[in-house]
Amino acid sequence: MVAKVRRTADRRKNRKAHFTAPSHVRRVLMSARLSKDLRVKYNVRSLPVRKDDEVKVKRGVHKGRDGKVVACYRKRWVIHIDKITREKANGQTIQIGIHPSNTEITKLKLDKDRKATLEKKRAGKGKDKGKGKITQSDVAMQDVD
Repeated sequence: MVAKVRRTADRRKNRKAHFTAPSHVRRVLMSARLSKDLRVKYNVRSLPVRKDDEVKVKRGVHKGRDGKVVACYRKRWVIHIDKITREKANGQTIQIGIHPSNTEITKLKLDKDRKATLEKKRAGKGKDKGKGKITQSDVAMQDVD
């Protein structure tokens, strides 16, 4: 039997784990919530952002702007959106990085892996519905003894 591993609540250790996380962990940490219509359609609250998703910025200077994700820069914890750029002093245009938690996914790029992820998240959601709930029949059975 495997012993239960206790996670630390130490702020320093949690910050270190977060900022030194490997790329496959950063993918999950760089998730964004789904828009209301997608949430109803797929019964999922959030998903990791990926290239070719369409997102809307919900916080910050660029609030209200939307566009397609052109890059997920995991090393810098940002995503680049096609219409959100700025001009440098030399005239060159560059993408502005936005953290995925400040965005909302409005359209998903669906392929077989993404559909599998949605199915997996949806299946895990309904599993714990009645866990810990005491029903009238449970109360009635207690009085049987």
